[in-house]
Formats: sequence, structure tokens, C-alpha cells
Amino acid sequence: MSKQDSGRGSAVVIGAGIVGIATGLYLQRDGWQVTIVDSKGPGEGTSRGNAGLFAIGHVIPDAMPGLPAKVPAMLFDRESPLSIRWRYLPRLFPWLAKCLSACTTERATRSTQALTGLLGDAMASYEPLFQSAGASGLIRNKGVLYVYRNSRSFAAAGLEIELKRAHGIRMEILDANGIRELAPALAPVHSHGVFYPDYAHTVDPFVLSQTLGARLAQAGAKFVRTNATGFSFEGDLVSGVQSADSTHKADIVVVAAGAYSRPLAAALGARLPLDTERGYHVTFADPGVALDFPILVADEHFLMTPMAPGLRSGGLVEFAGLEAPPNPALHAMLARQTKRILPSLNTENTSNWMGYRPAMPDSLPVIGRTPKHRNAFLAFGHGHIGLTSAAATGHAIADLAVDRSPQFDLSPFRADRF
Repeated sequence: MSKQDSGRGSAVVIGAGIVGIATGLYLQRDGWQVTIVDSKGPGEGTSRGNAGLFAIGHVIPDAMPGLPAKVPAMLFDRESPLSIRWRYLPRLFPWLAKCLSACTTERATRSTQALTGLLGDAMASYEPLFQSAGASGLIRNKGVLYVYRNSRSFAAAGLEIELKRAHGIRMEILDANGIRELAPALAPVHSHGVFYPDYAHTVDPFVLSQTLGARLAQAGAKFVRTNATGFSFEGDLVSGVQSADSTHKADIVVVAAGAYSRPLAAALGARLPLDTERGYHVTFADPGVALDFPILVADEHFLMTPMAPGLRSGGLVEFAGLEAPPNPALHAMLARQTKRILPSLNTENTSNWMGYRPAMPDSLPVIGRTPKHRNAFLAFGHGHIGLTSAAATGHAIADLAVDRSPQFDLSPFRADRF
């Protein structure tokens, strides 16, 4: 459609990241008049700098049974992919307690089943959006390679690998020679690998978000550059989204503001334990080495992705909230580790970035209606799978808005599960 059919009414989506944009596109396809409210433009927040991987096999929650035993050592290791700024720990403690309580075999099994449903629809949900926006050229279907330094680290990933296999994720197990054949640029320090052929990646997540956002605007959506501050109500319905200088009338409202969603959800009666896993990346503009596909270095927990702006090395998890400045030591560590894995890497022309992954303690996003208002919806908390699951999330929200049954079970993602 070239312009929106506004027969269904007005939909206000709070958040111009990839989840908000994908949700807006699906609502628009159903005939809603869409308004996106965000102080930043399309993709200018966390969606600007992610690692670009469509991780359709990331069905394993971070909250796994072995996590509590690993955390103490990781926090005191200077080369660890996990760090906590100690002054933030008192605020983080309730979130940590809920995360650790989710690290049981029973909870992890249920979460894996839920994520399998969400991610099983991921790329199929994206396809019509890519086609209508002319964005298919930004996608590469090359797979991803996970590498492990030794037998011990490979064995530690055994449960994750077997769960993926059990849930239908295709893979090829590699030895050192197999790794060298697929990725000759890597230093010969990894003894085991797993290649997942069905993963895809984007060559530029920021341009992808902008391209999808441009399609949304072309078809009639409005982008309002302001912060949402609250809501207006008529009885038990939300009637509008408030900002500093205006109220944006709405027949339905979607909160998809990523790490900034918590107070907005609370204003709608959903008090949720959302926090932020701050992620870092370093982009090497002139890397001097070529990778055919992304490579995840399992021991150090970072991903190297070949992109149009250069080779992007991204990952790490830092808990420090939304206000603290980036930690330059983490950028330096990421660059150092990448150079160690890619000895021929040119490190002279780099750029650094830090963003905010919205994280729920049980590793499951919040997707669905608010408990109190039937015309208000929540779509945030996607953690490491925001890019991957954005279209499936948007598709599900659009289904709920017109009382269709979503294509996967939304009950594990409900707001009142805590």
C-alpha cells in the first residue's frame, strides 16, 4: 500500500528502534494510522550498533543452571565478558536475585521452548518487510561459526549445543582443520567449532533500521521526535500518549522503548524487573582481513561480523544502568581480544560504541497486552535477540491488536509472570 488505510484507527508506538519500527510496519499493514514517538530517529539508539546477527538458534536463555557458579569468577577476571560497576550493585540486586532464581533446569527448559516459538517465526516475519522496503540487499545468508579454544570450553557448551540440536537447529561440528578451512584468517588457537548454516546477518543494522523506517514513513506513518512521559485514559482504555508539549491520541498504544520502557510500563500498571545489559562494539574500518560470515568467539563471548562500515567486533555485558558513561577499558579489551584472534587485523582506524540491551532476568522479552488496559501492549526486554525477533514481535502485537491468534504461544512472555 502507498498510504495507510486509517479505518482501524490510530496506533502510537513508543520507540523507534528495530522492535518499534517492525511493530509499526505490521500495524500499518493491518490498516492502523501509525505514529512513532521517540526522542531519536529510526535506529539511532541501541539498534544503531548491534552486532548484526539474526541469531535464529539463540533459543538458550542466559539464565541457565550453570550460571550462578560462573558469575563470581567472571566478576574478578579483568578479561571477563561480564562486569558490574559496584556502585550500581544495590540497584541491580533485585534483578540479579530473579535471574539466579531462574537458573534451574525446569525454568531453562520452559524458556528454551518459548524462545524456539518466538525465533522460529523470525525470518519469515521479516521477509515481507524486507521486500516492501527494498532492504533485502542488506541481508547476507551466510551462517555463523562458533569457535572454542579447547575441549574443556567445548564441553561446557555441550548442553547448549544439544538443546539447539533437539529444537531443530542445523549445525556442523568441526575440528581444528575444519575451522581453518572455513576461516583461514583466524589464529590457529581453537580446537573445536560449530557452524550454523541457517543464521543470517545484516551488513549495517543502522541502515537497515533507517530503510525500514523510511518505508514506514513513506506509507503514511508519522515520526514525532519527543520523549513520551505518560498516558491519558478514558475509563480502562488508554486514550493517548503524553509528551512534554502534546498528547498524541491513540486507539491502541505499544511500549517498545527498549531499556527505557520500565517507567512507561509501570504507568500502565505493569511493574517489571527490566534492567540494561550495556553492550560494546569496536568497528575496524580498514580491517585488512576478510571474513565470509560472522564468527562468535565462545571463550571471550564476542562476535565478529563483516559489515559495510568494516569489521565489527561486538559483545560484552556490563551492568551500570542508563546514566554511567562508557568504560574505555572495555573497548580496549575488545579490540585487544579481536587482534589476538585475527593476527593480521589492521587496528589503525577504529570507532567505538556502547548501547543498552533491555534485559529481563529470565531472558524472555515481554510481549503482549498490559494486565489492566486491553488496548495497550508491551514489546520490550529482548536482550541479545532484539534484532532477530523484532519482526516476529511486531507481527504478534499486530495480531493481538485485531484479536487474531499469534503464530506462536505468547503466554511465556506475559507481563504478569513475575
